[in-house]
Amino acid sequence: MAVTSISNAIAAYNATLKAATGDVDPQQGAGETKGQDFAAMLREGAKSAIDTGKKSELLSEQALAGKADVRDVVAAVNNAALTLQTVVAVRDKVINAYNSILQMPI
Repeated sequence: MAVTSISNAIAAYNATLKAATGDVDPQQGAGETKGQDFAAMLREGAKSAIDTGKKSELLSEQALAGKADVRDVVAAVNNAALTLQTVVAVRDKVINAYNSILQMPI
């Protein structure tokens, strides 16, 4: 389980890096534009964070029923906590940037 989640994390980081730098995503067609806009990147990040939380909750429920390994549950909860910390950090950066823009002289 841990190896799969690490592989998924590396793939997510690579996809975000490609989107941020404007590289062509291999899953996109050749005729499509490079990268994606900022709103789409945030939307995908939010969906990924929600999915991570849901997976953590599902594994926790399965553990309570005695159907999941405790190590898998701990790994999923740690991934969810790390994802939440990342979301909060991004939110704080966006709010700081917005406040900086508001304070700029016209």
